[in-house]
Amino acid sequence: MQLLLVRHALPLRSEPGEGSDPHLSEEGLAQAARLPDALSRFPITRLVSSPQRRAQQTAQPVADALGLPVDVDERLAEYDYGLSHYTPIEEISKEDLQRLIDGHLPGDVDPVAFQARIWAGIDDIVAAAGHDDTVAVFSHGGVINAVVHRVMKTARLLCVQVDYVGVTRVLSSRGGRLSVASVNGTEHVWDLLPRNQQW
Repeated sequence: MQLLLVRHALPLRSEPGEGSDPHLSEEGLAQAARLPDALSRFPITRLVSSPQRRAQQTAQPVADALGLPVDVDERLAEYDYGLSHYTPIEEISKEDLQRLIDGHLPGDVDPVAFQARIWAGIDDIVAAAGHDDTVAVFSHGGVINAVVHRVMKTARLLCVQVDYVGVTRVLSSRGGRLSVASVNGTEHVWDLLPRNQQW
């Protein structure tokens, strides 16, 4: 079976006290609107999302196009779930950016518990799927990194660049062995990514 791990589109910033679960920005809605065409070549049989708004709203255009429900799995939430605010990566401090570049989660996040939660969710999704199924999972950069880290046995937990609505493909063999087929496909939104709009 095949997992399509899709990072959420660009969300709004939230201020301290407003929670870490903002809606998508206008740019993010435009990014998400491109997903039905981008994913149309895949025979998607199920949609699963993190409980966070930015992931569910990213999934919605695909759900509308395919006529499929979006199953919400709490275990696929990002490490910032429950924090007091959310800052898009383009606006974080230099210190926080360097921490991410160095491959580390925030200091108050238990990396073992974070990964265990994610893998409980991913293992259940894989186990429930048929061999020919393709499941699109709408989640977060940290979650996708945790999957890649485990499958590829990378040195760092935060090991790959994952852009907004980037698609990472993970394959499961009949014996249950997982392999990473591709990471962070962004051709469908290349012109809408903040880091590319400066050129």
